[in-house]
Amino acid sequence: MTDKTHLVDHITGHRRMRRNRKADWTRRLVQESRLTVDDFIWPIFLSPGQGVVDPIPAMPGVSRMSIDRAVDAVKEAADLGIPAIAPFPDIEMDLRDPTGSHILADNLINQFTRAVKAAVPNIGIITDVALDPFTSHGHDGILREGIIVNDETVEQVVKAAVMQADSGADIIAPSEMMDGRIGAIRRGLDAAGHQDVGIMSYATKFSSGFYGPYREAINTGGLLKGDKNSYYISPANGMEAVRDAALDVEEGADMLMVKPGLPYLDICWRLKESFSLPTFAYQVSGEYTQIKAAAMNGWIDGERVMMETLLCFKRAGCDGILTYFAVEAARKLAKA
Repeated sequence: MTDKTHLVDHITGHRRMRRNRKADWTRRLVQESRLTVDDFIWPIFLSPGQGVVDPIPAMPGVSRMSIDRAVDAVKEAADLGIPAIAPFPDIEMDLRDPTGSHILADNLINQFTRAVKAAVPNIGIITDVALDPFTSHGHDGILREGIIVNDETVEQVVKAAVMQADSGADIIAPSEMMDGRIGAIRRGLDAAGHQDVGIMSYATKFSSGFYGPYREAINTGGLLKGDKNSYYISPANGMEAVRDAALDVEEGADMLMVKPGLPYLDICWRLKESFSLPTFAYQVSGEYTQIKAAAMNGWIDGERVMMETLLCFKRAGCDGILTYFAVEAARKLAKA
């Protein structure tokens, strides 16, 4: 028999990585990470009124919706198999004040939660208790003499968390990054009889430039006085992010979240490896808009990049992704 050994065989020791890539069936057989509709949480924006669908210029394809129209959209999401939604409200300016007191009223989030639970009872609702949609200064907490006061803010978000749970929220996801908030919310929920309501901690929320379109969506960008560096994590600090998450785990978080997503895939991996809790990434507005804008200009294949970035979160250890692409990606997966 003629020896057909090639120079490449000697160099690689007869190991060739391309054997497992040679055909579609082998690539599917050895695929390590898989994306399904079960991985999606859909963030949606709420608006006052009736019959409102208000497109957000900075987020092509995303609109603020009144509760009636949002419930219709949630029905479609549930039909596609999306497990959960995360509502964020655009509160009327005359209801915003320095302490964000309207979060303790029967506000858009709580009204929406009740409406969804009545119409689409099998979809999960994950609500935030950060004060930024409710404050006149755009910060996530109560502002006193130029300082975001930690403890008073925590007291308020605990009350808001109980009200959201009373309205039917399944998971509270506090994003305001105050120290001690997870333990305080856990105690508050349990005292109110909401032992079954979970907490998804925004365990590592970075002081990022990727939030701009979101702030347009809830109309806080023009209100913000100063920055959020005193309570968000510096993008430079990985170990601090892990320590922050560790404290939330100790205080009783059921799930962890990394925000933003794609620029912090290393943090996703580190949290999953460190704590073995369900770990999620928030593919934030700036990430979404970059992809949409580049695709609209013909610079990238938007659909392909959408699916690639979502799959990357899975590879990095995430159990799921909060993404504005949820419905679009779910439709694509349904056709696959």
